[in-house]
Amino acid sequence: MKFSALFLFTINVLVAWSTYASTATVSHQNIKLNLNPGAAVTSSAKRIYQLEKSPAIGKMVTPSTAELCSVAKGTVDYLALGKDYDPGIITAGMTAQFGGDLERVKRTLNFICQIEQEDKLTGAPSRLMDAEFIAQHFDVIRWMPDKKQAQGFAKNKPLLKNMPDDKILLTKYYIKLAKGTAKQTPETPYALYAIPNDEQDLTLEQANAEPSLTRHQLTKQDVITGILDQDKLAEPMVWLSRYDLEDSLMQGTVKVDITNDESTSGDSSEITSQFFNVHRNNGIGYQRNLKKEEQGRYWYFKKTNSVMGYGKDANYKIPVYPLVTVAGDLAHLGLGKLIMLTHNGESRLTVLADTGGAFENNQYQLDYLGGYFKNWDDYINTYRTFPDYFEARILLLK
Repeated sequence: MKFSALFLFTINVLVAWSTYASTATVSHQNIKLNLNPGAAVTSSAKRIYQLEKSPAIGKMVTPSTAELCSVAKGTVDYLALGKDYDPGIITAGMTAQFGGDLERVKRTLNFICQIEQEDKLTGAPSRLMDAEFIAQHFDVIRWMPDKKQAQGFAKNKPLLKNMPDDKILLTKYYIKLAKGTAKQTPETPYALYAIPNDEQDLTLEQANAEPSLTRHQLTKQDVITGILDQDKLAEPMVWLSRYDLEDSLMQGTVKVDITNDESTSGDSSEITSQFFNVHRNNGIGYQRNLKKEEQGRYWYFKKTNSVMGYGKDANYKIPVYPLVTVAGDLAHLGLGKLIMLTHNGESRLTVLADTGGAFENNQYQLDYLGGYFKNWDDYINTYRTFPDYFEARILLLK
């Protein structure tokens, strides 16, 4: 995120909601898109999305074209699962209005990796860092924020009230760093749980069709009372403090340094690290106007080997990297859009490979995966001067 002092605290209320990294699984499943390549562009679409003949591209500052390629490749692999697998998300989205069918979206992402790999083999500077190369090879769709939509949530949120006409709001999420224990302690009384035992052998579709399952019966407030442990309904994978629990639920991915059962000294040799990523939730929608502690939504987690972005279920998720990944309204924009963000004469390439509970019907904001942080203070100190608003452009290979 980007910051004035006023913004530093506002992020907790305003945008951490967008940061259930990889949390689109339930919320976007039933959203239908009325877009097709031949569809007429509505007056609203003309206002929000415009094809630019001479786009303003700044100095390219993409942090890592190799990691950008990795996110692009993982996204293409997910798109290859097909529309029938995830029909609300594997879609051309709004770019269908501009000839951006799903195959063109895939070609765009594959081109990113082709160029990155060719330049790496020859030892040449990356052409993806050349503004003229970008302008030559991509059609550019300028994205203006839907300010009317944003105003519905602008009460007591200065970042939405003060949104400019020509820039979207760019908030941030991060990979949570936490300390945990293998057993429950007074300092770490709250667990990250695997999905409940009664759906371990069920697909997401099968489990969602069974309202009597444990996951559908309990709010977050129920879970933190310890009911899952009392009745042995789910496996506790690691134990955290309440602060780290809430932050993990909010950010969606957490890397935990776990103190082993017998450890008392905290020596590094007795610590193991493990990634956990959201798996399935209890079906309660995220409420944008509630603090994170008050939310009823609860996520069950799964152990992973890396940071994971969007995926309908834990078996197929997109590996993502900080600084080249954004989360947004996948049901509207369509998964896998190559998005260029520009501010103050500098442009960076990102891939839309994640989403969150706050992105349903949200055409004014993206969430930028900002890195690894222990807490909000660490995050704020790093991004204190990062801007709140960016020009956004969606790129399609010519």
